[in-house]
Amino acid sequence: MSWVIEGETGKWELVCGLEIHAQVISRAKLFSGASTEFGAEPNTRVSPVDAGMPGMLPVLNMFCVEQAVRTGLGLRAQINLFSVFERKNYFYPDLPNGYQISQYKHPIVGRGSVTIELADGSTKEIGITRLHLEMDAGKSIHDRLPDATLIDLNRSGVALMEIVTEPDIRAPDEAVAFMRKLRSILRYLGTCDGNMEEGSLRCDANVSVRPLGSTELGTRTEIKNVNSMRFIAKAIEYEARRQVEILESGGTVEQETRLFDERRGVTRSMRTKEEAHDYRYFPDPDLLPLELDPAFVERIRRSLPELPDAKKARFVEQYGLTPYDAAVLVAEREVADWFEAAARGRDAKKVANWIITELFGALNRSGLEIGRCPIRPEQLGRLLDLVEEGRLSGRLAKEVFALMFESGKDPEVIVEERGLVQVTDAAALEPIVARVVADNPKQVATYRKNPKVIGWFVGQVMRATKGKANPQLVQELLRKHLEEA
Repeated sequence: MSWVIEGETGKWELVCGLEIHAQVISRAKLFSGASTEFGAEPNTRVSPVDAGMPGMLPVLNMFCVEQAVRTGLGLRAQINLFSVFERKNYFYPDLPNGYQISQYKHPIVGRGSVTIELADGSTKEIGITRLHLEMDAGKSIHDRLPDATLIDLNRSGVALMEIVTEPDIRAPDEAVAFMRKLRSILRYLGTCDGNMEEGSLRCDANVSVRPLGSTELGTRTEIKNVNSMRFIAKAIEYEARRQVEILESGGTVEQETRLFDERRGVTRSMRTKEEAHDYRYFPDPDLLPLELDPAFVERIRRSLPELPDAKKARFVEQYGLTPYDAAVLVAEREVADWFEAAARGRDAKKVANWIITELFGALNRSGLEIGRCPIRPEQLGRLLDLVEEGRLSGRLAKEVFALMFESGKDPEVIVEERGLVQVTDAAALEPIVARVVADNPKQVATYRKNPKVIGWFVGQVMRATKGKANPQLVQELLRKHLEEA
């Protein structure tokens, strides 16, 4: 079901495609040996090639090519054995050559697809049009000096993969779902770290609208460099509604490039949308066409890891997880590996539940990624073993978990230090149960009418034992005493 905009004259449909720039994980740049280290002092990671010095020739980094092929295979896309690097000509201060080396007519990767999961549990295929390699530009800095713009060329020449989708997206949430899925795939493959804050994953959204039921495409605008998942949905929704208002008032949508103002939640005009001919593409005379050996592609294919969709299907089949829980756990490769390490030889559903509720909650509150989690998978597994063995109640286990997260200590150590072992001795619990029953005659009378009231008695005993009593044993003892009362 499409996301529908209710206008004054009727219903409208969103048509959206994305262009994603993903920085390739590589120690060196696309055409030079300069470092790609993030956060270095301005202009300290620049070679003569990156600076556009006369006479300097680019040398293709084949590791970046391998990363692009790996990504294409992960996107179930066609790998083109013949591709060409071209010059995209435009003049801007942070582009010292006056052109960007990119790919246009002959990209390294052709058509593919990505499956996204929607909120209602259904799935949808988003087509991939192409993936091509290109060099990044430098960075213009406007806020350091009041009357000048500074240029940092550290990013100049860094390898980017531009991934272009088909206009298959019909709702802002679908765009976010696609970006999350793409980021997950890239991180599984190890081809891009997906860090939007550092700019290593950037998104442009091409947005148009049309009357619901129409098959003709409307005039599109391009929203540039949206840098967070939250803003992607907001920018697309605002722009679609803006276009509907223009069309319903008798105006026409201009094909242009727009920016998203994060503070005001609106898009604003940046410049007239360029067409390919504006860039005067032509093959780069310093770079030969790239011709790949099929054996090279096959070697990369054989080295691919298990990707999110395949891992999700396996988690459902092998561990009996729900599709939702499996999808949550496989979204990040580190989380999936963490789960499997903790679940080895245990009830995987219980492990999944603890990770999704307790562990994720603690990580979110602490602002930590799973890689910096103070609890190791085997420690969580041993905590659940203590519950399974009857040495800890579920309530005490949560208390121990919190202490483990604070200290990194093993669960057995915390249980011993705090004296938190569950009481499973009936003789020790008998007098406590008897006292609770004797002290509450009104509740005993209520129990005779409504046996569910036993839960209240269990709570009283658990409170008296500071949560250490075995709940199942407490229920058994209570039933006996309540029947005799």
